[in-house]
Order: sequence, then structure tokens, then C-alpha cells
Amino acid sequence: MRIARFSIDGNVAFGAVEGDKPDELVLDIIKGIPFADFELSGTRVPLSKVRLLPPVLPNKVVAFGRNYAEHARELGNEVPDAPFAFFKPSTSVIGPGDAIQYPSFSEELHHEAELAVVIGRMCREVPRDRVADVILGYTCANDVTARDVQKREKQWARAKGFDTSCPLGPWVETDLDLATASDLTVQLTVNGEQRQLGRTSEMIHSIEDLIVNISEAMTLLPGDVILTGTPAGVGPLAVGDEVAVTIEGIGTLTNKVVKRG
Repeated sequence: MRIARFSIDGNVAFGAVEGDKPDELVLDIIKGIPFADFELSGTRVPLSKVRLLPPVLPNKVVAFGRNYAEHARELGNEVPDAPFAFFKPSTSVIGPGDAIQYPSFSEELHHEAELAVVIGRMCREVPRDRVADVILGYTCANDVTARDVQKREKQWARAKGFDTSCPLGPWVETDLDLATASDLTVQLTVNGEQRQLGRTSEMIHSIEDLIVNISEAMTLLPGDVILTGTPAGVGPLAVGDEVAVTIEGIGTLTNKVVKRG
């Protein structure tokens, strides 16, 4: 099931995305929330009539850096022996079609296409054989980074945590199992030109590794998001660029870069 979060006529709801052709997609409005038992209402709304929102509002976004060897090397970094985590605040999250605001304190903004894991229930110290039980589904993410700030400040809070630096969407795909999610094509285009192309099977640390690692330290809540790292090919974004992350079996997340007002 593809679960989207959307607004229509001032109301916000979740819905199941139905259909195959982009111009014929409809939303069956969900009674309740996707983190508990819910029913489909049978009330259908054309996707074209709604505004898609970030598919979840995470309490926290836990991101893992340098989880693809070629990406680590392209930036001159060593490949870490253990998962390397950082945070993006909830205020960094935007949805499909929302604008990425070029931060005024940076002159080198980069894109980073990533598979995002959405947590489905409260959990802590998750055993490896129970990881699948705590996952609601998967979505696309762009870990937008002020690269010059990251290099200059060493700490990543401002470089990766600024407002609009975490586009998510277009929806959460719940029908992917762990094995499938662990070998998906991840690609990114800027103005239609391919910049990144990789597979989740190239991750150094698996989805299971990442969730076991972070849940040893902290409780994960329903709707929390885990960013799993980016393949090689990261590069600059400019005001006016349209950037699109496409992940096999999930969909495409598109955002435009604008000057911060």
C-alpha cells in the first residue's frame, strides 16, 4: 500500500494511493492513522485535486553518513567501521513539490538522494530478527547539505539541519519487504539530467544494522525516519534547479530550489 498524507479544503488526512497511471491516481481516505489499525473509507479523491504533504511528521530524523563507499571516497573521507549517525530536526522536513530554500549562509548546496525508512511503532533495542516488525514502510529523501558549511564547521547541525533540508515523499510504500528494500535503484536528476545512480545493495551497513545501532541508544517513535545514506554523485544545486529523487518500487520526489526569502 502507498500511504500519502495530504491536504484538501483546509483539512489534512492520510489516504491510500490507488492506480498505476500518474494522471489517474486517486486517494482512498483512511479512517484513523497508519500507525494503528485503520480502515479505508471508500471516499476517493483524485490525487490531482489535493496537495501532497510530507508523508509523516517525524519526531526525529536519524541520518547515517558515509554509508556508501564510493560516496565517502568522492568527498575524500574514510569509510567508517561502524554506522555514523547525525540528526536532522523536524523543522527541516518538507514534502513533494515544496521549495528547498537556499540558505543565506551557504554558497555550496548539494543534493543527496537517499532511501528513507519510516518507523511504524515505538521501539527500543530492536533485535536484528525483529527489525522488519518495526518498519511501516519506505519513502524517498533528499539529504540537502550546505557542503561548505559542513567542511568549515565540522559539526553538521547547521549544514544538514537548516529549514527545508529534508524533503520526504511522495508517499510511504508499505509493501516492500526488507530483502527487496535492500536492493533498489536510487537515482537523482537535476533539471532532467542524471546526477546520481546507485543501488541500496551498495550500502556498507544494512537497514538492519542501522536500526539495531540507533535503537541501542534511543527510543524510536512511530513516524520517525531513518535516512540510510547516499550513493556517489552528489553535487551542487542552484536557485531555479528542479531536483528529483526516484527510488525503484516507491516513486519520485520532486522539489525546486528557490532563494531564501
